Amino acid sequence: MTSVRLLTDAFGRIREVVHGAAGGLTPAQLAYRPAEEANSIAWLVWHLTRIQDDHVAGAAGTGQVWTGGGWAERFGLPFDVLDTGYGHTSEEVAAVRVGSADLLTDYHDAVHDRTAEYVSGLTDGDLERVVDRSWDPPVTLAVRLVSVISDDLQHAGQAAYVRGLLESA
Repeated sequence: MTSVRLLTDAFGRIREVVHGAAGGLTPAQLAYRPAEEANSIAWLVWHLTRIQDDHVAGAAGTGQVWTGGGWAERFGLPFDVLDTGYGHTSEEVAAVRVGSADLLTDYHDAVHDRTAEYVSGLTDGDLERVVDRSWDPPVTLAVRLVSVISDDLQHAGQAAYVRGLLESA
């Protein structure tokens, strides 16, 4: 298996879990928080998608789907347009309310498609390129993409867990 196929498969798995966690839920179900300080499915899926969008766009040197595709306006969230949810307070998590599961999954699909397109053009040599010098050691493209995959799968799994709690309540 090539690096491109491996990355494509990994990002595809994130998409599958996102759809399984959020698909078909009502706005109230998406906003459900099993505890006062817990994250909702809506916040988890929005956040993981924002991180993927932000980090892949940064690595690719392109604009984000969130801003370039009109998603920020469609969501209408009370945050700065570049906010990704990193470090959000409980109140900010509660503010992520969406009108439908389709809005979440459609945004995720748009980011997934952009990611798959970008990853499909990479070579193994590209993966060694440094994309962030603010860390020691500097972050390569390979490390950045694996970091996004890891973070996204954790949050997608958390969303699936919250859905399981919701459905068993």
